[in-house]
Amino acid sequence: MPPPLTVTFSAGPAGPWRIERLTQVAGAGLPAATHLAMADLPGASWRLRGVVSHPRYSTAAELKTLAGVQAGLGRPEATCAALIPIRKSEAWWSMAQDERRAVFEDRSRHIALSMKYLPAIARRLHHARDLGEPFDFLTWFEFAPEHEAAFDDLLAELRASPEWTYVEREVEIRVRRID
Repeated sequence: MPPPLTVTFSAGPAGPWRIERLTQVAGAGLPAATHLAMADLPGASWRLRGVVSHPRYSTAAELKTLAGVQAGLGRPEATCAALIPIRKSEAWWSMAQDERRAVFEDRSRHIALSMKYLPAIARRLHHARDLGEPFDFLTWFEFAPEHEAAFDDLLAELRASPEWTYVEREVEIRVRRID
């Protein structure tokens, strides 16, 4: 089995993605920056690290369905992206995994509601909690400009779900790839 993929998101004066908007959604924000890279760059305003790990809350059937419709990252037409770091409350982490799964999917329908936005919106989840990072999850989304409204709808639906009552810190970083 290959080792987990560790990714560092660095914000600073250079990088392949231009930061168009950095929004403090809940809790403390992040310092302003003009560019973002998926690399550990010197002189970064901030760095966030995460690990692409095994799926934690998905069933085998959900994984099979996702694999059949989810697009990969790096598509040429996907010139828009968003990095959304999230930290959940201790109340979330004090629950057993099956209890978190119940909130995540049974009550919030996180996977089910996200399915209708595939394959237009691609995503990759990075786990950061066990690395001692300031956020628990870093989710990277990529989409074509014509799908930005759909991405906004996806975020609105997720943020209106019971799961989001456990979010204590969230930042939304919208970027556009520099050609």
